[in-house]
Amino acid sequence: MTSKNTQMQWFLKYLKNERKYSDDTITAYSNDISEFEKFLNQVDKDSKQLVDVDSYDVESYLTYLYDKDYAKNSIAQKVSALRSLYAYLVKNEIVTKNPFEYIHLKTNNRRLPRFFYKEEMEELFRAANSDDENPLKLRNIAILEVLYGTGVRVSECTGITLERLNLADKVILVQGKGNKQRYVPFGDYASQAIRNYLPLRSSLMEDKGESHDFLFINKLGKPLTPRGIEYILDHIVKISNLTTDIHPHMLRHSFATEMLDEGADMRSVQELLGHASLSSTQIYTHVTQSHLMKDYNKFFPRTKKKEEEENNDSKI
Repeated sequence: MTSKNTQMQWFLKYLKNERKYSDDTITAYSNDISEFEKFLNQVDKDSKQLVDVDSYDVESYLTYLYDKDYAKNSIAQKVSALRSLYAYLVKNEIVTKNPFEYIHLKTNNRRLPRFFYKEEMEELFRAANSDDENPLKLRNIAILEVLYGTGVRVSECTGITLERLNLADKVILVQGKGNKQRYVPFGDYASQAIRNYLPLRSSLMEDKGESHDFLFINKLGKPLTPRGIEYILDHIVKISNLTTDIHPHMLRHSFATEMLDEGADMRSVQELLGHASLSSTQIYTHVTQSHLMKDYNKFFPRTKKKEEEENNDSKI
């Protein structure tokens, strides 16, 4: 019998080599499985193994997660990871049954994405542009323009290289989830911000003796990390007049809602965001409801007629 650690390592290698999952997804799966193992060790004096789990253990674990006040989406994610693990173990004849096979949680209470309104985005850009004492001001402006102007994930933003950046055509070849690549266009503001930043990048890398192709760098000339971008955005919010907190994904959400609210096609937004499923993009349609209602009231004949009648009545 193989050890539980070996079983998990085989599974993670399977996700990477055969399923082509991204490093972030594999890390999330690993964390979810480790949390389940920790739970098994806490509730069972003999430290129950993964291969010995039964339906009672599954029910106990779900109760534990609900008692911990995990959001339904988080619980569903953990269950999905464990269901995949046991499907792999069944396929490789390590276990005979998948104890998570018939556990399907409803996630219809999915949280709506948080985004910035136009006025809030303008304040973010104003703050970034007024940060004159910051030697990396031009870099921060470029990051803000790229995140908001393309809707890329923060991990995709840190992965941008000069080789994949085409300033002439204003397009970036982005490495997305599952190592899938897609072309993402950007506009004049992002283009100019990047051009303004590039001399600073070259100077800093030369000063620090660094040599690599990544677009965004830290003060030491090394490639910027997702956590580094979070720190930069936190700084911009702090020097702004906004009272909200910020997460890089809020800029992605803002991009998507802005596109849809201005009438962009859902499929186009799906492609730009790199969503595998249209259902992932449809969560943004809540923002477009006001836009749709305005069009409906403006163009639908019976609505227009009703408004005319009401206006005429008010004149009597």
